[in-house]
Amino acid sequence: MSILVNKDSRVLVQGITGREGGFHAQRCIEYGTNVVAGVTPGRGGSLFQESVRVYNRVDEAVEKEGANVSMIFVPAAFAVDAILEAADAGIGLIACITERIPTLEMLKVVRSLRGKTVRLLGPNCPGLISPGDNCKVGIMPGNIHQPGRVGVVSRSGTLTYEAVGQLSARNLGQSTVVGIGGDPVSGMGFVEVLRLFNDDPETDMVVLMGEIGGTKEQEAAEFIKTEMQKPVASLIVGATAPPGRRMGHAGAIITGSAARADEKVAALQSAGAVVIPTPGDIGRIAEEILKG
Repeated sequence: MSILVNKDSRVLVQGITGREGGFHAQRCIEYGTNVVAGVTPGRGGSLFQESVRVYNRVDEAVEKEGANVSMIFVPAAFAVDAILEAADAGIGLIACITERIPTLEMLKVVRSLRGKTVRLLGPNCPGLISPGDNCKVGIMPGNIHQPGRVGVVSRSGTLTYEAVGQLSARNLGQSTVVGIGGDPVSGMGFVEVLRLFNDDPETDMVVLMGEIGGTKEQEAAEFIKTEMQKPVASLIVGATAPPGRRMGHAGAIITGSAARADEKVAALQSAGAVVIPTPGDIGRIAEEILKG
Protein backbone atom coordinates (compact mmCIF):
# COMPACT_ATOMS: atom_id res chain seq x y z
CA MET A 1 0.00 0.00 0.00
CA SER A 2 1.11 3.60 -0.46
CA ILE A 3 0.30 7.03 0.90
CA LEU A 4 -0.65 10.21 -0.99
CA VAL A 5 -0.29 8.80 -4.54
CA ASN A 6 -1.00 5.46 -6.20
CA LYS A 7 -1.79 3.85 -9.54
CA ASP A 8 -5.12 5.67 -9.68
CA SER A 9 -3.64 9.15 -9.26
CA ARG A 10 -4.31 11.38 -12.27
CA VAL A 11 -1.36 13.72 -12.55
CA LEU A 12 -1.06 17.02 -14.36
CA VAL A 13 2.19 18.91 -14.87
CA GLN A 14 2.14 22.69 -14.61
CA GLY A 15 4.95 23.90 -16.84
CA ILE A 16 5.05 20.73 -18.94
CA THR A 17 6.29 22.54 -22.05
CA GLY A 18 9.35 23.95 -20.27
CA ARG A 19 12.73 22.24 -20.30
CA GLU A 20 12.64 20.90 -16.74
CA GLY A 21 8.92 20.21 -16.70
CA GLY A 22 9.04 18.33 -19.98
CA PHE A 23 12.10 16.30 -19.03
CA HIS A 24 10.72 15.12 -15.70
CA ALA A 25 7.18 14.64 -17.01
CA GLN A 26 8.61 12.18 -19.52
CA ARG A 27 10.57 10.36 -16.79
CA CYS A 28 7.39 10.08 -14.72
CA ILE A 29 5.48 8.66 -17.68
CA GLU A 30 8.25 6.14 -18.33
CA TYR A 31 8.08 5.06 -14.69
CA GLY A 32 4.37 4.33 -15.05
CA THR A 33 2.79 7.48 -13.62
CA ASN A 34 -0.63 8.28 -15.05
CA VAL A 35 0.14 11.77 -16.41
CA VAL A 36 -3.18 12.90 -17.88
CA ALA A 37 -2.56 16.56 -18.71
CA GLY A 38 -0.18 19.48 -18.82
CA VAL A 39 -0.83 23.17 -18.21
CA THR A 40 1.00 26.04 -19.90
CA PRO A 41 -0.86 29.32 -20.48
CA GLY A 42 -0.96 30.09 -24.20
CA ARG A 43 -0.14 26.53 -25.26
CA GLY A 44 -3.59 25.05 -24.79
CA GLY A 45 -4.64 22.57 -27.46
CA SER A 46 -1.13 21.28 -28.13
CA LEU A 47 0.18 17.84 -27.24
CA PHE A 48 3.14 16.78 -25.14
CA GLN A 49 4.92 13.73 -26.56
CA GLU A 50 1.94 13.24 -28.89
CA SER A 51 -0.20 11.83 -26.09
CA VAL A 52 -0.66 14.29 -23.20
CA ARG A 53 -2.98 17.19 -23.91
CA VAL A 54 -1.87 20.65 -22.79
CA TYR A 55 -4.37 23.13 -21.37
CA ASN A 56 -4.24 26.84 -20.68
CA ARG A 57 -5.71 26.54 -17.19
CA VAL A 58 -5.73 24.00 -14.39
CA ASP A 59 -9.50 24.01 -14.00
CA GLU A 60 -9.80 22.88 -17.64
CA ALA A 61 -7.50 19.92 -16.96
CA VAL A 62 -9.50 19.02 -13.87
CA GLU A 63 -12.81 19.20 -15.71
CA LYS A 64 -11.77 17.36 -18.87
CA GLU A 65 -9.14 14.92 -17.61
CA GLY A 66 -10.09 14.40 -13.98
CA ALA A 67 -6.66 15.52 -12.76
CA ASN A 68 -6.30 15.29 -8.96
CA VAL A 69 -2.53 15.66 -8.44
CA SER A 70 -0.36 18.50 -9.70
CA MET A 71 3.40 18.64 -10.18
CA ILE A 72 4.68 22.21 -10.53
CA PHE A 73 7.72 23.12 -12.63
CA VAL A 74 7.12 26.81 -13.30
CA PRO A 75 9.71 29.56 -12.56
CA ALA A 76 9.76 30.98 -9.04
CA ALA A 77 8.18 34.25 -10.15
CA PHE A 78 5.02 32.40 -11.19
CA ALA A 79 5.04 29.46 -8.78
CA VAL A 80 2.82 31.05 -6.13
CA ASP A 81 0.10 31.74 -8.68
CA ALA A 82 0.47 28.16 -9.97
CA ILE A 83 -0.01 26.71 -6.48
CA LEU A 84 -3.07 28.84 -5.78
CA GLU A 85 -4.55 28.10 -9.20
CA ALA A 86 -4.23 24.36 -8.58
CA ALA A 87 -5.77 24.67 -5.13
CA ASP A 88 -8.67 26.76 -6.43
CA ALA A 89 -9.30 24.17 -9.17
CA GLY A 90 -9.78 21.44 -6.56
CA ILE A 91 -6.48 19.57 -6.90
CA GLY A 92 -6.06 17.40 -3.80
CA LEU A 93 -2.27 17.10 -3.76
CA ILE A 94 0.19 19.68 -5.09
CA ALA A 95 3.90 18.89 -5.33
CA CYS A 96 5.83 22.09 -6.00
CA ILE A 97 9.33 21.29 -7.23
CA THR A 98 10.23 24.94 -7.88
CA GLU A 99 12.93 26.42 -5.67
CA ARG A 100 13.85 29.98 -4.65
CA ILE A 101 10.29 31.09 -3.93
CA PRO A 102 10.53 34.07 -1.51
CA THR A 103 9.63 33.18 2.07
CA LEU A 104 7.12 36.01 2.38
CA GLU A 105 5.32 34.76 -0.71
CA MET A 106 5.11 31.27 0.77
CA LEU A 107 3.64 32.70 3.96
CA LYS A 108 0.80 34.06 1.83
CA VAL A 109 0.33 30.67 0.20
CA VAL A 110 0.18 28.78 3.50
CA ARG A 111 -2.34 31.27 4.84
CA SER A 112 -4.46 31.02 1.67
CA LEU A 113 -4.58 27.23 1.86
CA ARG A 114 -5.88 27.14 5.43
CA GLY A 115 -9.27 25.49 5.60
CA LYS A 116 -8.98 23.97 2.13
CA THR A 117 -8.91 20.24 1.49
CA VAL A 118 -5.59 20.36 -0.32
CA ARG A 119 -2.15 19.08 0.61
CA LEU A 120 0.93 21.00 -0.52
CA LEU A 121 4.30 19.28 -0.74
CA GLY A 122 7.23 21.67 -1.00
CA PRO A 123 8.26 23.99 -2.50
CA ASN A 124 11.89 23.16 -3.25
CA CYS A 125 11.27 19.45 -2.86
CA PRO A 126 12.01 16.34 -4.94
CA GLY A 127 8.40 15.18 -4.77
CA LEU A 128 7.28 11.67 -3.85
CA ILE A 129 7.17 8.15 -5.21
CA SER A 130 5.20 4.99 -4.45
CA PRO A 131 7.20 2.14 -6.04
CA GLY A 132 4.56 -0.54 -5.62
CA ASP A 133 2.10 1.52 -7.66
CA ASN A 134 4.67 2.76 -10.19
CA CYS A 135 3.67 6.32 -9.40
CA LYS A 136 6.38 8.99 -9.37
CA VAL A 137 5.51 12.65 -8.90
CA GLY A 138 8.81 14.48 -8.86
CA ILE A 139 12.44 14.34 -9.86
CA MET A 140 13.78 11.34 -7.93
CA PRO A 141 15.51 8.58 -9.92
CA GLY A 142 12.92 5.83 -10.18
CA ASN A 143 15.38 3.03 -10.87
CA ILE A 144 16.82 2.96 -7.34
CA HIS A 145 13.43 2.37 -5.70
CA GLN A 146 11.73 -0.95 -5.12
CA PRO A 147 8.36 -1.88 -3.60
CA GLY A 148 8.33 -2.71 0.08
CA ARG A 149 7.27 -1.75 3.58
CA VAL A 150 9.66 1.02 4.67
CA GLY A 151 8.35 4.58 4.61
CA VAL A 152 10.84 7.38 4.02
CA VAL A 153 10.38 11.09 4.72
CA SER A 154 13.14 13.66 4.36
CA ARG A 155 13.97 17.35 4.12
CA SER A 156 16.90 16.62 1.80
CA GLY A 157 16.54 15.40 -1.77
CA THR A 158 19.99 13.91 -2.33
CA LEU A 159 20.03 12.36 1.14
CA THR A 160 16.73 10.73 0.27
CA TYR A 161 18.31 9.06 -2.74
CA GLU A 162 21.20 7.85 -0.57
CA ALA A 163 18.77 6.34 1.92
CA VAL A 164 16.73 4.63 -0.78
CA GLY A 165 19.88 3.29 -2.42
CA GLN A 166 20.99 1.72 0.84
CA LEU A 167 17.55 0.30 1.60
CA SER A 168 17.15 -1.23 -1.85
CA ALA A 169 20.65 -2.70 -1.71
CA ARG A 170 19.50 -4.64 1.36
CA ASN A 171 16.21 -5.61 -0.32
CA LEU A 172 14.30 -3.30 1.99
CA GLY A 173 11.70 -1.88 -0.38
CA GLN A 174 9.75 1.30 0.18
CA SER A 175 6.01 1.87 0.59
CA THR A 176 6.27 5.58 -0.25
CA VAL A 177 9.18 8.02 -0.25
CA VAL A 178 8.31 11.65 0.50
CA GLY A 179 10.58 14.69 0.21
CA ILE A 180 9.05 17.58 2.13
CA GLY A 181 11.62 20.15 1.03
CA GLY A 182 14.11 22.31 2.85
CA ASP A 183 12.56 25.79 2.78
CA PRO A 184 11.70 27.51 6.09
CA VAL A 185 8.04 27.92 5.09
CA SER A 186 6.47 25.01 3.28
CA GLY A 187 3.47 22.75 3.07
CA MET A 188 3.39 19.27 4.61
CA GLY A 189 5.79 18.64 7.46
CA PHE A 190 7.11 15.55 9.17
CA VAL A 191 4.07 15.17 11.42
CA GLU A 192 1.53 14.97 8.61
CA VAL A 193 3.59 12.37 6.74
CA LEU A 194 4.31 10.34 9.88
CA ARG A 195 0.59 10.25 10.64
CA LEU A 196 -0.14 8.83 7.19
CA PHE A 197 2.57 6.20 7.55
CA ASN A 198 1.29 5.35 11.02
CA ASP A 199 -2.16 4.66 9.56
CA ASP A 200 -0.85 2.68 6.58
CA PRO A 201 -1.15 -1.07 7.31
CA GLU A 202 1.56 -1.89 4.78
CA THR A 203 4.25 0.39 6.22
CA ASP A 204 6.23 -1.38 8.96
CA MET A 205 8.72 1.35 9.88
CA VAL A 206 9.80 4.84 8.89
CA VAL A 207 13.17 6.39 8.11
CA LEU A 208 13.12 10.11 8.91
CA MET A 209 15.91 12.42 7.75
CA GLY A 210 16.16 15.95 9.04
CA GLU A 211 18.68 18.75 9.16
CA ILE A 212 19.56 21.88 11.06
CA GLY A 213 17.18 24.83 11.13
CA GLY A 214 13.62 25.26 12.35
CA THR A 215 11.74 22.97 14.71
CA LYS A 216 10.12 20.42 12.37
CA GLU A 217 12.16 17.61 13.88
CA GLN A 218 11.08 18.52 17.41
CA GLU A 219 7.47 18.52 16.25
CA ALA A 220 8.07 15.07 14.77
CA ALA A 221 9.58 13.93 18.06
CA GLU A 222 6.47 14.97 19.97
CA PHE A 223 4.26 13.04 17.56
CA ILE A 224 6.51 9.97 17.78
CA LYS A 225 6.38 10.11 21.55
CA THR A 226 2.62 10.50 21.88
CA GLU A 227 1.06 8.82 18.83
CA MET A 228 3.46 6.86 16.62
CA GLN A 229 2.92 3.11 16.84
CA LYS A 230 5.69 2.06 14.45
CA PRO A 231 9.46 2.25 14.82
CA VAL A 232 11.21 5.33 13.47
CA ALA A 233 14.90 5.59 12.60
CA SER A 234 16.11 9.18 12.39
CA LEU A 235 19.17 10.87 10.91
CA ILE A 236 19.94 14.54 11.48
CA VAL A 237 22.65 16.15 9.35
CA GLY A 238 24.50 19.42 9.89
CA ALA A 239 26.15 18.79 13.25
CA THR A 240 29.26 20.79 12.29
CA ALA A 241 27.41 23.75 10.76
CA PRO A 242 28.36 27.13 12.31
CA PRO A 243 25.57 29.27 13.80
CA GLY A 244 24.12 31.91 11.49
CA ARG A 245 25.37 30.37 8.25
CA ARG A 246 22.91 28.81 5.82
CA MET A 247 23.95 25.33 4.74
CA GLY A 248 22.38 24.45 1.38
CA HIS A 249 18.65 24.77 1.97
CA ALA A 250 17.12 28.11 2.83
CA GLY A 251 15.77 26.58 6.03
CA ALA A 252 19.07 24.99 7.04
CA ILE A 253 20.37 27.76 9.25
CA ILE A 254 20.98 27.76 12.99
CA THR A 255 19.10 30.70 14.46
CA GLY A 256 18.66 29.40 18.00
CA SER A 257 19.43 26.42 20.20
CA ALA A 258 16.42 24.43 18.95
CA ALA A 259 17.74 24.64 15.39
CA ARG A 260 20.98 22.81 16.24
CA ALA A 261 21.53 19.22 15.19
CA ASP A 262 22.29 18.02 18.72
CA GLU A 263 19.01 19.44 20.05
CA LYS A 264 17.07 17.66 17.33
CA VAL A 265 18.88 14.37 17.90
CA ALA A 266 18.21 14.60 21.63
CA ALA A 267 14.50 15.29 21.10
CA LEU A 268 14.06 12.37 18.70
CA GLN A 269 16.06 9.98 20.87
CA SER A 270 14.06 10.97 23.94
CA ALA A 271 10.86 10.32 21.98
CA GLY A 272 11.92 6.76 21.22
CA ALA A 273 13.31 7.10 17.71
CA VAL A 274 16.42 5.07 16.89
CA VAL A 275 19.21 7.49 16.05
CA ILE A 276 21.20 6.80 12.88
CA PRO A 277 24.75 7.97 13.64
CA THR A 278 25.96 8.67 10.08
CA PRO A 279 24.47 8.67 6.56
CA GLY A 280 26.35 5.45 5.85
CA ASP A 281 24.39 3.64 8.56
CA ILE A 282 20.87 4.19 7.20
CA GLY A 283 20.40 0.79 5.60
CA ARG A 284 22.07 -1.12 8.45
CA ILE A 285 19.96 0.49 11.16
CA ALA A 286 16.73 -0.04 9.22
CA GLU A 287 17.57 -3.70 8.69
CA GLU A 288 18.34 -4.18 12.38
CA ILE A 289 15.03 -2.65 13.37
CA LEU A 290 13.03 -4.82 11.01
CA LYS A 291 14.82 -7.95 12.18
CA GLY A 292 13.97 -7.07 15.76
